[in-house]
Amino acid sequence: MLKISSLNVNIKEKNILKNIDLEINEGDIIAILGPNGHGKSTILKSIFNHYTIEKKSGKITFNNIDITDMSPDEISKLGIFLCVQTPDEIQGVSMIDFLRSVANSHSEEGVKISELYKNIESSLKKLNLNREILKRSVNTNFSGGEKKKSEIMQMLLINPQLLLLDEIDSGLDVDSLNDIINIINEWYSQDNKKSMVIVSHNERIFNKIKPNKVIVIQNGEIKLIGGKEIIDKVNAEGYGWINE
Repeated sequence: MLKISSLNVNIKEKNILKNIDLEINEGDIIAILGPNGHGKSTILKSIFNHYTIEKKSGKITFNNIDITDMSPDEISKLGIFLCVQTPDEIQGVSMIDFLRSVANSHSEEGVKISELYKNIESSLKKLNLNREILKRSVNTNFSGGEKKKSEIMQMLLINPQLLLLDEIDSGLDVDSLNDIINIINEWYSQDNKKSMVIVSHNERIFNKIKPNKVIVIQNGEIKLIGGKEIIDKVNAEGYGWINE
């Protein structure tokens, strides 16, 4: 599905990712682990060509399409969605108008209003969100949980093929995290060709969204690839053993 080849990335002229090679296949659930500040989130941002990163070399393809230099909106329309760690605020744009724009931009024929509202109402119920949030400016004065839930609501409307989750648990209480985990598992189970990549330090997520591949990033390099046993060992012993 997605292939990263010899990727080198800078942020503010500092080399963050070094010769990253990674393949994501249909049906994969990939966990990315590593100490803070070592490049985990940068991998996800690089796939999406986030404005904060600078690709120095390498190539990224999605379903055999070269997306290395594509804009984020073009990448999104191909079927990739990134839930960022800290969503931006968009003052003056209501959530309902934003969701309508998101849905229409990912539909060649446009989305019927009745269908859109049906999907939004369903998402609000699943996420335990009050309808009042639809009148508010996007992410403006939202709690941490509301911001993350609004990201998931956008994801459900777009229904991507590849989902990138950057510390989706950040700012969530236990109940809200469970709501989101249940929705993600439901989304994933609808199609065996869907895939996701999860960056998180929270073992609880990986007990409920079970990865088939675990990757450890240190100093901007992939140090280890394996199964869920890596998560258990990291939680028990930290990362020091990886370099031994």
